Amino acid sequence: MEALKQELKEKIINILNLEDITPEDVNDNDPLFGDGLGLDSIDALELIVMLDKDYGIKLADPKEGKAIFQSIETMAAYISEKRTK
Repeated sequence: MEALKQELKEKIINILNLEDITPEDVNDNDPLFGDGLGLDSIDALELIVMLDKDYGIKLADPKEGKAIFQSIETMAAYISEKRTK
C-alpha cells in the first residue's frame, strides 16, 4: 500500500502540473481539495481519467468520487480494492 500511495502522489503532481510540490510534501491524510492540495473540479476530472486509464476503475457517480478523493489514503484504499489493472 505504501508503494501505491507514493505512486499516486507522483502521478497527481505530474498529471496536474503541481509546481513546487514534491511527493514528500503530501501527507497521506491531507485533503486533496480545499485546504489541502487545493484541487478543484477540473482536477477531479483529471483524477477520474487517471483511475480509468491506469487502474481500470470507472466512476459513474460523482458522489462516489467525492468520497474516494478525500486524501491519498482513501484513494489508495479504493484502488487496492477495485483495481482491474
